[in-house]
Amino acid sequence: MKKEYSEFQVFAKPVGPACNLNCRYCYYLEKKSLFRDTDFFLMSDDILEEYIRQLIEASTGNVINFSWHGGEPLLAGIDFYRKVLKIQSSYKPAGKTILNGIQTNGTLLNEEWCKFIAEERFLIGISMDGPAEYHDIYRRTKDDSNTWSKVNSGIQLLKKYGIIPEILCVVNAQNVKHPLIIYDYLKQTGAKFITFLPLVVPESDSSSGASSDSVPSEEFGFFLSEVFDRWVEEDIGKIKVQIFEEAARTAFNQEHTLCIFKENCGGVPVVEHNGDFYSCDHFVNEEYLLGNIMDHSLVSFLDSERQKSFGKKKSNTLPQCCCECEVRTMCNGECPKNRFVLAPDGEAGLNYLCKGYKYFFNHCRPFVEAISVAWKNCDLPS
Repeated sequence: MKKEYSEFQVFAKPVGPACNLNCRYCYYLEKKSLFRDTDFFLMSDDILEEYIRQLIEASTGNVINFSWHGGEPLLAGIDFYRKVLKIQSSYKPAGKTILNGIQTNGTLLNEEWCKFIAEERFLIGISMDGPAEYHDIYRRTKDDSNTWSKVNSGIQLLKKYGIIPEILCVVNAQNVKHPLIIYDYLKQTGAKFITFLPLVVPESDSSSGASSDSVPSEEFGFFLSEVFDRWVEEDIGKIKVQIFEEAARTAFNQEHTLCIFKENCGGVPVVEHNGDFYSCDHFVNEEYLLGNIMDHSLVSFLDSERQKSFGKKKSNTLPQCCCECEVRTMCNGECPKNRFVLAPDGEAGLNYLCKGYKYFFNHCRPFVEAISVAWKNCDLPS
């Protein structure tokens, strides 16, 4: 079959929605309801091998990326990932590189894990929402205990083995009020890559359309702008903040790499522990289940009309006010999961975070435009 897609990143769920924590804002724990016939979540050997074979076959570049997500992917155990490496080695094409990345809550990291991650050169991201007083508000254990100390210990262990993890910080109704405290703390961990994820939980009976834990839209814009100013002053070239990197790409007329800012989406599907293929991590439900990789290939799902339609719906349903917005190329309406409020003219489908993104992208536009002018005048490669 001809491969019509250009870029994709599959989120593989080796233990499905299983997790050792019970974070208050987690949207994936509830996915257990999709698998009512089992309480055991671990990708079987035959599904694992088929997934690895198919992803390698589907990858067209010289670097083949495997992204292991959850739930909590470390629950699969080290032996599972040793198996992953062995299977990858048996299917690896000559001249290509395979990279593995794991997104973890960090609480299960120990000496054995960190040694393995270092030796096998896994990329690792850890979820941390700031110092303990902010992190522990939402990130809880199953018996409602704090988690910050274990996460911090995990980060320190990784650093002992020469690993600097990417930090993923969920910006919510609480920590959004303290942008520089959060940013400066994450810097102190030694992080070189930081991603800020806005918490948005739709709630029909709320005046804003979102839960009280969700980050207020405008406050998210203020948060990003304050952090951006600190970053420009102190950290350009030292720390990569994902959303700042994405904004800067427009200076060089480069396409966004982050799915939420692409004109269309659909390039970040999910393969669950049982081989089920879903259109997107935020749309893991029966409507967006395309099939199972034991019956059909990743290529066929990625190239399917259903997946293409899912991706194009993002631009096809963009409200008129977004199409006319001065920062549309920076935002493109963001993630469809957040497009549940009315535009000023009453049209449906405006992003809940619109005000915040508009504030931030206008705030950073002079900087981005200056970069663009300098690049064009110097005729430098992007």
